[in-house]
Amino acid sequence: MTDETRAEGQDADNPTSAAVEEGAEPQSSKLVQTVEMQDIGPCKKHIKVSVSRASLDERLDSKYSKIVPESNVAGFRPGKAPRALVKRRYEKEVTDQVKAEVLLESLEQLADDHDIAPLSAPNLDPFQIALPKEGPLVYEFEVEVRPHFDLPNYKGLKLKRPVHTFTAQDVADEKRRLLTPHGQLAPKPEGSVQIGDAIVTDVVSRDADRVLGTMTESMMRVEPRLAFKDGVAEQFGKQIQGANPGDSRVVDITLSSAAAEPELRGKTVKATFTIKEVKQVKLPELTHEFLHNFGVHSEEQLDELIRVLLQRRLEYQQRQSARQQVMQQISAASTWELPQELLIRQARKALARRVMEMRKNGISEEEIRGRQRLLEQDVLRSTEEALKEHFVLQKIAEVEDIDVDDDDLADEIDAIAEQNNESPRRVRARLEKDDLLDALAAEMIERRSLDLILESAEYEDVPLGREEDEEAAAVATVEEQAVPGEMLDPTAAPAAEAPPAEAPPTETSAASPPPS
Repeated sequence: MTDETRAEGQDADNPTSAAVEEGAEPQSSKLVQTVEMQDIGPCKKHIKVSVSRASLDERLDSKYSKIVPESNVAGFRPGKAPRALVKRRYEKEVTDQVKAEVLLESLEQLADDHDIAPLSAPNLDPFQIALPKEGPLVYEFEVEVRPHFDLPNYKGLKLKRPVHTFTAQDVADEKRRLLTPHGQLAPKPEGSVQIGDAIVTDVVSRDADRVLGTMTESMMRVEPRLAFKDGVAEQFGKQIQGANPGDSRVVDITLSSAAAEPELRGKTVKATFTIKEVKQVKLPELTHEFLHNFGVHSEEQLDELIRVLLQRRLEYQQRQSARQQVMQQISAASTWELPQELLIRQARKALARRVMEMRKNGISEEEIRGRQRLLEQDVLRSTEEALKEHFVLQKIAEVEDIDVDDDDLADEIDAIAEQNNESPRRVRARLEKDDLLDALAAEMIERRSLDLILESAEYEDVPLGREEDEEAAAVATVEEQAVPGEMLDPTAAPAAEAPPAEAPPTETSAASPPPS
């Protein structure tokens, strides 16, 4: 229906184009058709199209006029059979071909004449549509469409920019985080739990007096936050810090929207951690050989590298803070909703775009895993936020004529490969395998749209706030559930209907053959 829809019309989800015979001649006159559109839900329309009988007859006559001179009917010399006989002989083939051509032309004309931006292929099955012998061709379908909203002024926005001067203690704390995965655990003589330690603990989670789940002698790192598979202890570090072996501490766990028991989803429950053992991480010796793992030759150079990493993380926080402020200002008047089916289908790719954005900003893989676990706690809500940002930034990209081409995509893949010490060919192959090239292109266009907004913004520097600081706080993860049982997969298709494979809802998938 748009350029994107025409591209989708060439795949298995829309076999109309497959029925068009190669070499078919384009029609010189537009179809005469009427279109009725009705909103039937968030970002969803019911469309009814009636193609006039005159347009159908014109195309049928044109097709027969071409066939008759070339026909080969028994009992007649080539091209000399009566037109009526040729029509009876080839009626089915001609009717099927004209139907396919008319449907494709009708959909393209619908896109040109009406402001429709589909997010997925319409639920239209050409094989269920018949070309009538009399009267107009009528077909109808439902389709998800991009939300309509007006963009307010997005240039010259006033934004607050969090700033911070890193201290020697900041560098020391980050060095511990950087080196911890390379260290060895050893019993902690003084026993008191501190951030950066590891604990062996029994855990009993409760909802009031009801026991939900138990864990025995689980090993976990102590960081400001702890993410279970089905919940997050946001104050874990504060609530567990200072405990000694034999002590018990109560920790609040906010369960995710995918928790095994529906009535507990989103609820905060209590978990009692009984400390069995406290271990400390013995950091590795900073030998010349070990430092080569980080591309440096001395501890001073490592400290400088850490300052660079801290600065890049701060820049990422500044960008995320600006992004949130921009979205609040731009979409303040936007009250449109997104259909649940769309959120379910796009959840995985929305998360993938967030991960690619973090990698682009130099966030470590360990930190990405923790942040990804947090996003997964309420994947549909985080997907809705990501898609609303996507639609706003995509609309700005259209207004400003921002796009990416094959060369841009190749440069981006080269940058990702260099950052991860991989070959560009390997990175591209992985993206293609995971069907993420379109997601990468979408992320690039969103980034460029945001860059344009931020370049014209006016900034007020403010101290790095508690909210940004907590957002960047380290997250420890455990591969256990606070509530046993089978977790809900919010991104799973309904049992009776599997979703069609599709690219992220972005016009880039058709406009540029390219990556939340």
